[in-house]
Amino acid sequence: MMNTYILILVSMIFCHVIDDYVLQSLCLVNLKQKSWWEANTSDQKYRHDYLVGLLMHSISWGFMIMLPIILITKGQLNWLWLVYPVNVFIHAAVDHLKANKRILNLVEDQFIHLVQITITWLFWALFIC
Repeated sequence: MMNTYILILVSMIFCHVIDDYVLQSLCLVNLKQKSWWEANTSDQKYRHDYLVGLLMHSISWGFMIMLPIILITKGQLNWLWLVYPVNVFIHAAVDHLKANKRILNLVEDQFIHLVQITITWLFWALFIC
């Protein structure tokens, strides 16, 4: 049984790597940066469009890290409606602090995301399983 739990955690981390480094195209990397919009558009109507890039990536990331749990629980996901939006919000905030505020570096960004994954996994393993 313990091997299944560890496999789920490793799968969640793998899905994180896939979403943060493979699925997040260079286009999306640019679109979530306020500085890219400022350099490439002069119209004020686009001044908050970077938030859409942040949100879209965070929605995708939140789903991807929870995909192994979704598959193993076979749809028993009442708790998902609480954990998923929290993960999306935290991921967007952390990416904003890295990409736009430049408060976090990549190491800190990735450490926080791995903590998110671990907490989500612990929540599932301790309270849901």
